[in-house]
Amino acid sequence: QTTLVLKDELTYQKLNKEQRFNFYGASHFLNNQNEKDSGLQIPFEVYLQDPMVASEDIGFGFDEKFYVRWEPGLSDGPTSARFAIVDYNSDTGQLMAPAHWNAKEFEFTKDGQPLNANNSDSFQFHQLNVWALLQNALNFFEHGNGLGRPIPWGFEGNRLIVVPHAGYGKNAFYDRESKSLQFYYFGPSSNRVYTCLSADIIHHEFGHAVLDGIRPYFIESSSLETAAFHEFVADFTAILIILRNNTFRKRLVELTKGDWSKAKQLSFIAEEFGRRVKDRPYLRSADNKLRMRNVRGKIISPHNYSQVMTGAMYSILRKISEAYMGENSKLSASQSYYLAVDRMQRTAIQPLDLLPPVDVTFRDYALAVLRAEELSHPKDPNNYFGLMLDVFVQRGILSRRDKREQLESRYLYYPVRMQVFPDIDRLSSSRAAAYRFLDDNREVLFIPRNRDIVVADLYRAKKYARQRRRLPDQIILEYIWREDLQLDDPKYGQLNGTTVSMLCGGTLVFDQNGNVLSWFRKPGTESIGTRKAQKAEQRAGKARQKSFLKEIYGLVRNGQLGLADEQRAASIARRLPTITAREVDGRMQFHLSPHINLSDTDHDKGERQWEISS
Repeated sequence: QTTLVLKDELTYQKLNKEQRFNFYGASHFLNNQNEKDSGLQIPFEVYLQDPMVASEDIGFGFDEKFYVRWEPGLSDGPTSARFAIVDYNSDTGQLMAPAHWNAKEFEFTKDGQPLNANNSDSFQFHQLNVWALLQNALNFFEHGNGLGRPIPWGFEGNRLIVVPHAGYGKNAFYDRESKSLQFYYFGPSSNRVYTCLSADIIHHEFGHAVLDGIRPYFIESSSLETAAFHEFVADFTAILIILRNNTFRKRLVELTKGDWSKAKQLSFIAEEFGRRVKDRPYLRSADNKLRMRNVRGKIISPHNYSQVMTGAMYSILRKISEAYMGENSKLSASQSYYLAVDRMQRTAIQPLDLLPPVDVTFRDYALAVLRAEELSHPKDPNNYFGLMLDVFVQRGILSRRDKREQLESRYLYYPVRMQVFPDIDRLSSSRAAAYRFLDDNREVLFIPRNRDIVVADLYRAKKYARQRRRLPDQIILEYIWREDLQLDDPKYGQLNGTTVSMLCGGTLVFDQNGNVLSWFRKPGTESIGTRKAQKAEQRAGKARQKSFLKEIYGLVRNGQLGLADEQRAASIARRLPTITAREVDGRMQFHLSPHINLSDTDHDKGERQWEISS
């Protein structure tokens, strides 16, 4: 039946209910054009970037054929399986009327009229705009070029609440406790800025939500670098997703003629907001030359710190695009852009599954990028592995010793041999089975006998390499344990006399035969194993513990630590500390607030901030 419908090129208006559900159930076998032909994708109109950019260049105005995948449960809001638009204004107490889903005509409407550029001033269009962009962004991450699996949220439940007009303020944020993305507005009514109309800001906030879902323990961190990594993922998400848009990419090529140095519309993050608040054409720029020595050991914002990694990955994106053009003179600038971003989606997103479950660093991510590159492109005739490695070393993210070790071990078998070889079908069947595997292999995995192991997550991913070639399935197992520490020194201020926990653990990635493809871990101080390996792991764990205590002291000394009750009592539209502490089961746990900074604080001056708007 599917073959017959595609052959006859029937449009979605002609499909009956049974046919549509048949197509939906088989959608993972269809390519993008097949989905459009069969009506599984519905065209909408949305802003490419934001209203200010649209007013200055019509080519960056509306995307008139922005396709969103149909699903059976679409309803007013818009509401779909993973998102619910709830347009409640906390300042006025007003609940806005939702966009109405017309199931017969396959469109969202207001007062019987389809929502599009003609009524873009209506709040219902705002609702549709943010929902459509989020639906597309979710597919970006779940696609085989990304993580190749459904994305969980970092909270109980399966729908992320989206509030397009949360209140008046220069802000937008993701908040796990309210299970929401919240977008604010500011400026006079005659020239108002709505953050829910900025694709950059929407994608940035969604990047936070995704990272919190796949690595929920990152939020329980006292590390500036972990906070900065959250900001990097959010910013680079905005860049990659806009580059996937054909309309945007075509206009970019028209303006730049393939010269990346002129691609300002791409490297600037949140242009409209930046001009209105910072009085400059962007909030942050990915086109920079920052190195780790410019930020390490300095008291700066996570946003500024993040620009080192954002700049490094943007540089890799440029170099890959230029390499494509250099390798094949027949490629147009548009084609090279497309091929580069297609590869960059795999390069930047797939490594997220390899990261340790706690306390991520830029070095962790750089090594994960290189390992994912080895898994996806083992032959690599053009040495893109070397290109990436050089960029990371130049930026100071990796050392020259790291480079030497990466080159020496590149084609070697991954050196992990379990005491009890995994029955991969059994291991992947449940978290209880995964725990038994971990417990059986404590010595090899350096897990203390006296520590309970928590299986943080367990999933199977189906990813792509180039030209949609399927990679072997990846079974990913994340596990953690806690080491409790007593803070017994007045220098810890309000935390003196309390117990805190240092999170330890790792992420194991297996292929479908049970071979270990990757193992990233954060050691504790009580590891067990062979004598030489045990001592090395203990040294690494003690170094982590020392750094952990130093971070806590620095937060207290600089007044950058807040108590959870104080944070929740404050207005969410104000600046608050990045790190808060709360008592959970008799110990103090730290909590990171990964929010885009949309306050009027100038992080380019003073650099004493260690905070994000909350």
